[in-house]
Amino acid sequence: MAARQQQTGKPKHGPGSRAAAMMPGEKAGDLRGTLRKLLSYLAPYKFRLFFVLLFAIASTIFAIVSPTILGTATDTIVQGLMSGQGVDYEALLQIIVFLIGLYAVSFGFSAAQGFIMAGMSQQITYEFRRLLSEKMDKLPVRYFDGMTHGEYQSRVINDIETVNQSLSQSLTQVITAAVTIIGTLIMMIRISLIMTVVALLVLPMSMVMIKLVVRRSQGHFKNQQKYLGEVNAHVEEMFTGHTVVKVFNKEEESQAEFDAMNDKLYESAWKSQFLSGIMMPATNLIGNLGYVLVCILGGYLAIAGRISIGNIQAFIQYVRSFNQPLQQVANAANLLQSTAAAAERIFEIIDEEEEEDAFEPQAGHTLGQGMAQESHEAAERTQRTAAADGGEAPAAKGRVEFEHINFGYKPDHTIIHDFSFVAEPGSRVAIVGPTGAGKTTIVKLLLRYYELNSGRILVDGTDITEYSRNDLREHFAMVLQDTWLFSGTMRENLKYGRPYATDEQMIEAAKAAHIHHFIKTLPDGYDTKINEDADNISQGQKQLLTIARAMLADNPILILDEATSSVDTRTERLIQQAMANLMEGRTSFIIAHRLSTIKDADTILVLDKGDIVEQGTHEELLEKGGAYAKLYNSQFEE
Repeated sequence: MAARQQQTGKPKHGPGSRAAAMMPGEKAGDLRGTLRKLLSYLAPYKFRLFFVLLFAIASTIFAIVSPTILGTATDTIVQGLMSGQGVDYEALLQIIVFLIGLYAVSFGFSAAQGFIMAGMSQQITYEFRRLLSEKMDKLPVRYFDGMTHGEYQSRVINDIETVNQSLSQSLTQVITAAVTIIGTLIMMIRISLIMTVVALLVLPMSMVMIKLVVRRSQGHFKNQQKYLGEVNAHVEEMFTGHTVVKVFNKEEESQAEFDAMNDKLYESAWKSQFLSGIMMPATNLIGNLGYVLVCILGGYLAIAGRISIGNIQAFIQYVRSFNQPLQQVANAANLLQSTAAAAERIFEIIDEEEEEDAFEPQAGHTLGQGMAQESHEAAERTQRTAAADGGEAPAAKGRVEFEHINFGYKPDHTIIHDFSFVAEPGSRVAIVGPTGAGKTTIVKLLLRYYELNSGRILVDGTDITEYSRNDLREHFAMVLQDTWLFSGTMRENLKYGRPYATDEQMIEAAKAAHIHHFIKTLPDGYDTKINEDADNISQGQKQLLTIARAMLADNPILILDEATSSVDTRTERLIQQAMANLMEGRTSFIIAHRLSTIKDADTILVLDKGDIVEQGTHEELLEKGGAYAKLYNSQFEE
């Protein structure tokens, strides 16, 4: 299931983002290092590469011998006509049949190497996509603060496809071209050393031309990949938030922004493609100069009787065969630049620093299957341990302690100052305050999305840094203000936090969240598909599904971030009753702006600029007449 999160607004490039860091005209940072790293992914396929090389050599050898055989046929015709005895058609037929056989064998070896390379390139492409998919689960939240969705998608799709095309086409061309150049050179020397020297005089000119074009085009290929990612990001954002764009009449601004990005992409693309396009005509021009010199010298040597007409014909074919792989190398060098640029962007993500003890999916499982298997095995391990000890495994209590924590998203800007608080097991803690007070940040720190600057947080007496992130988050269930559903069935969404739950448990949670009746009215019930943007159900129904998902997870600590903000008043009362049952015996952190929903909280923390300015029950804080009383009374003022 692909995650589909509801979004509005446009993510910006953070100061640490890749897009912000790359400036126009920048080339691949380490071309050789990137190519070496890319070649390291071919190491497991060295056995196949050996056969690719073997077949390439065999195919090329048969192709290289063919012009000599064709020259022999020409000489047979010439000698027969000049001797007056007529053409020996039987000998000529044998040569032609032999020649056709050579072409057929050459084609067979060439097709075999292409088949092997196609399979190998697809497997490497699969490996890259798997690595980037797994990497997404291992990267810290702060990384995605500076990376747009479209940019990441561009690297997973466009950049990997660029590498795939290069491996499946260019690598084979380079191998074939190298063998062709060596073999052709040997055959040319065999026919005439002096003609070979003359033909090679133009080679340095071709090399200089290729080097100049590659040097100029490399930066443009890099920018092409970069701006393509930016265009993808913009299109994805505008498509997701198209209703918001229309409501605020921002179509023209959106189009103008797209045009500006598209202009940059157009400029870099046409420059790179133009320079790529002139590579072959330029090498052809230089190659034609070689033809002229070879023809003049060959005619002179034929008149002098030092070379046959058939050999001249074969030599001219070899010159063409010699220039053709040079052109292939030139094209491959051209494509190599875009490949290096794409591979560098892929390796930037692969080499990015991961969260410690990040999630490791098991081999052979999809992400969802891996999570289900891991959760199921964890439950079985707990049961086995309890049975071995002769009793039930000790249940998590849910005691949470904040000890003098300080935190800032930037090292030089602290937003949480010396925060200390203890939430006893089963207590209900409401966190309120104005926008930007640090309410959601506290939750992010509790889940260890970010590391503390100082202080510590303890869950059941253990510092959260001593838990693996997986084990720590097994303590929590969460319902967010922004509903987060996935492309899949109702059943899959409800069981996402507890994949091994029974259908009876799922239905019980759905009933408690007052969503069971709605689901049963759907044609496919719990197997009803939620579409890509989850817009085939209402916002309130999405909220109820996320609440039921949290109920089914049955974890000892609950985080409710404006969990009832998208439901009507009547449904909200029903949800509050269900929540009261759910929160019984569990530690609950409730972030709320609607203060009427937290009257029953055991403790209310009032935050302002990262500090606890007030603390107490609803009645106690109202009696104080301080910040909480002002917030509460402001919601009832007309």
